[in-house]
Amino acid sequence: MKKKAGAGNEVLIKLKNKKEERGVLLESHEPGIILLKLGSGYNIGIKKKDIKSMKVIGKAKGEGKLKKVKMKGKPRIDLIITGGTIASSLDVKTGGVKWLTSPSKFLNFYPEILKTVDVKVLNPFMKSSENMQGSDWIKLAKLAAKSLNDHNVKGIIITHGTDFLHYSSAALSFMLQNLSKPVVLTYSQRSIDRGSSDARLNLECSAQAAISDLAEVMLVGHASINDDYCYALRGSKVRKMHTSRRDTFRPINCKPLAKVWPEKMEVLSGRKRKKGKIKLDAVFNDKVALLKFYPGQDPKILDFYKKYKGIVIEMSGLGHVITEGKKNWIPKLRELINKGVIVCAACQTLYGRLDPFIYSPGRQLEKLGVIYLKDILPETALVKLSWCLGHKWGKEKIKEMMLENIAGEFNPCLGEEFLF
Repeated sequence: MKKKAGAGNEVLIKLKNKKEERGVLLESHEPGIILLKLGSGYNIGIKKKDIKSMKVIGKAKGEGKLKKVKMKGKPRIDLIITGGTIASSLDVKTGGVKWLTSPSKFLNFYPEILKTVDVKVLNPFMKSSENMQGSDWIKLAKLAAKSLNDHNVKGIIITHGTDFLHYSSAALSFMLQNLSKPVVLTYSQRSIDRGSSDARLNLECSAQAAISDLAEVMLVGHASINDDYCYALRGSKVRKMHTSRRDTFRPINCKPLAKVWPEKMEVLSGRKRKKGKIKLDAVFNDKVALLKFYPGQDPKILDFYKKYKGIVIEMSGLGHVITEGKKNWIPKLRELINKGVIVCAACQTLYGRLDPFIYSPGRQLEKLGVIYLKDILPETALVKLSWCLGHKWGKEKIKEMMLENIAGEFNPCLGEEFLF
C-alpha cells in the first residue's frame, strides 16, 4: 500500500476468497480484527489473516478541511440546528454517529440547501429529541419568533431528532401565534455517511417550503421510501409511525399540506403567508401526564396524579374506560376532577374521532367532567393541555380553549379517506 490506512479512511479490501469489501475503516480494539463501516451503514469485522490487500481510496465523508460556504443573492432563511441524526456524522472510533461540532460543518455536509436560499445558522443546543422538555420548546419558540419577526428572514428551518419531533412541532404550533411565515421542521432517519441517507432530500425540500406561501408549522420529509419528493405535514397532526423507514412521518386524520421537490412545491391546503408580526405565546406547565388505558387497569393508578394539574387519558374506541365492577374508574376520576385536575380524553386508535354520546359509558364520563378532544392526537393533547395550563386560566376557560381549533389540531371534515 502506498498510503497507510487509518481510522476514517475509505478503503477497498480484497479477501483471499476473492471477495471485496468497501467501506470506512473504524478503530478496532480487538487484536486480529479489522472493523469496517459499509455503505449500507452496517459495521462488519474482518479477520486480518483473511485479507489479501487493503487500498486507501479516500476519506470518510465530512473528514478533512472544512470548505468556506459562500451565500448571497438568494432568499434569506434562518436554520436552527438542534440534535438528532441529521446533525450527526460517523464516529470512526465507535462506528456509530456523533454530533457535528459546528454550524459550518453542517453546511459542508449539506451544501445543496445553498442552491435555493441564503442561510444564517443558529445553534441553540444539541439535544436528542427524547431529552427535549417544555423549557426547550420555550427556548425554540423564542428563537423562532425573533427570526420570523426579522423582515429580512423569509422563513425558518429547524433540524431535530425524529423520535419526539411531533411533540416539538405541536408545542411550536401553539406557542407561535398569528403565524405569517413558514416554520419548517426536518430530520433524517439515517446519517449522512450512509448511502441511503434521507437528509439531503429532506433539507432541499425544506428550503423550498421555508420560502413558500404557506404560513404553517410543518414537518417536511420523505413522502415514500424513494428519493422522489417530500410531504409538508401540519405540525399538530403528524406522528412518527415507523422506527426506521424514511417516510416514517404520516399525517393523522388529515392530508398533507403540500408536495415538495428540491426545485418546486405544490401547495394542497393550509394557511397562507401574510404580513404582520408573530405573537410569541411561549408558556408551559409540565405537571401534565399522558396515560394509556388498558383492559383490567386498576383505577388506583390515578392516585399518583392527584398532585398534577392535568391528565390526558388514551381511551378505547369512542372514548371509554371501565365504568362498572370492582375496577370502576368513575370514583377515582371524580376525585381527581373535584381536586381541580383537568381530565381529557384522546383516542388510542389515532384515526377517527371520539364520541361520548353513542354508548352509556361515554355519557357517564362526559357528565363527570371529562373533556373529549375529538380527533386530536394524544401527544398533541398533552402538549396543548400543558400550554393551556401554563396560562393559569380558570377551569372553564381551559375547557373552552382545549376544544377550540387553535393550530389545526382538529379536523371538522374527518372521513374514511384519511386512514393511513
